[in-house]
Amino acid sequence: MVELRDDLRLALDRVAFARAVGLEPDAWQEKLLRSSSDRVLLNCCRQSGKSTMAALIGLHRAIYHPGSLILILAPAERQAKETFAKVAEMYASASPGGASRAISPESYRKLGMEFSNRSRIEALPGTEKTIRGFSGTALLILDEAARVADELYFAVRPMLAISGGALMMLTTPYGKRGIFYEEWTSGAGRGWERYEVTAEECPRISPEFLEEERDALPSWVYRQEYECSFEETEDQVFTYEMVERAVTAEVTPLFGGAA
Repeated sequence: MVELRDDLRLALDRVAFARAVGLEPDAWQEKLLRSSSDRVLLNCCRQSGKSTMAALIGLHRAIYHPGSLILILAPAERQAKETFAKVAEMYASASPGGASRAISPESYRKLGMEFSNRSRIEALPGTEKTIRGFSGTALLILDEAARVADELYFAVRPMLAISGGALMMLTTPYGKRGIFYEEWTSGAGRGWERYEVTAEECPRISPEFLEEERDALPSWVYRQEYECSFEETEDQVFTYEMVERAVTAEVTPLFGGAA
């Protein structure tokens, strides 16, 4: 009876589930774990724990909602593998008790697992070819979403049409382009719940480290990686900052100057 009660508590409370697998959520993570939104955007600095939270939410869904298909997409296989490794590590932490003990994976692979309750977690490199054929997705996670090609995003959205599944996009900014940037800046009427987490809000990143990074990195890189700022893309020949520095009052403009 005690085990059943504890298991019900973990099923209903993702914060409790996080603690059960050895994680103590930050304030923003606790808010996310308690959210019931099915459309979430995470604009977070590096090392903020965004992929960890996505992995946790995916694992919780697989364990406590039988028959769920959870897809984790990333621009490259290495990134997909990293996020799935977090899922596997959490599962190993949870497996001694509760539902996760009863629902041991039927099949465990490098980039996926299948559960005896018919749930599946699949991690895939983000190309349109890899995701064709999946349907009935309960949770779709786009990791490093700022680097995901627009055509992939357009290809995966129909997976949610019948299932009414949830969509979570998480990333550190990567220029003023792409579907994540468009949804973050222009998607106000589309039901997105937004989270922005800068490095100064992350308790695991020290002020001393950030000061060192400010000195070592170009200012636009620092703003992008640690302040969640959408900067000019790295393949631009001239950034806005460079153009600004090139303008001086000491030089008369070629056009518009005094006759």
